Amino acid sequence: MQSTLSTNKSILRPAGCSKPFNAGAVSKAKPQLTKRLRCQADQTDRIHVNRRALLLATAALGGSVVAAAEAASFDNYTTAPSGLKWLDTQEGSGPAPAKGANIRCHYTGKLTSGAVFDSSYERRKPLTFKIGVRQVIAGWDEGILGDGKDVPPMKEGGKRKLVIPPELGYGKRGAGGVIPPDATLLFDVELLGKR
Repeated sequence: MQSTLSTNKSILRPAGCSKPFNAGAVSKAKPQLTKRLRCQADQTDRIHVNRRALLLATAALGGSVVAAAEAASFDNYTTAPSGLKWLDTQEGSGPAPAKGANIRCHYTGKLTSGAVFDSSYERRKPLTFKIGVRQVIAGWDEGILGDGKDVPPMKEGGKRKLVIPPELGYGKRGAGGVIPPDATLLFDVELLGKR
């Protein structure tokens, strides 16, 4: 784990810093990694590290340690035969979407390391797409639309946590250098009403 970082320190060196990040210091703060890290060259300035470098660093720092802690917190989740885990945090009061319907969702997506890779909340713009026609990953289609027997559909106004296994996410290919291969994805999804 440490050797992975020591051979790859250049990705952790932000522009304007003469020294790379201290991998030892970063590894002690695995769960606390954020988009902002301190530059060793100047402890008073906070800099933004690009999202890809941050996610690669957290993956290299042993997401498996955090994954074990996350797995323990999935006790209240229901597991579908597909491997999808879900937990309603707020039951919606509106209608459930029909296959092929345009829906709007707010969401936050995280890796099991806790690193956020995408959030519509941060952009302040919900995602609009057709549900059930593979415009999104299979785990979203099943997690929002339901599977017809084990996973109930979300209702407008509802909030649901999804744990999406690689087979229902991006699989062995990963995505855009941000989501590593074979990544389990954690989503907080809010199904919004129609405008």
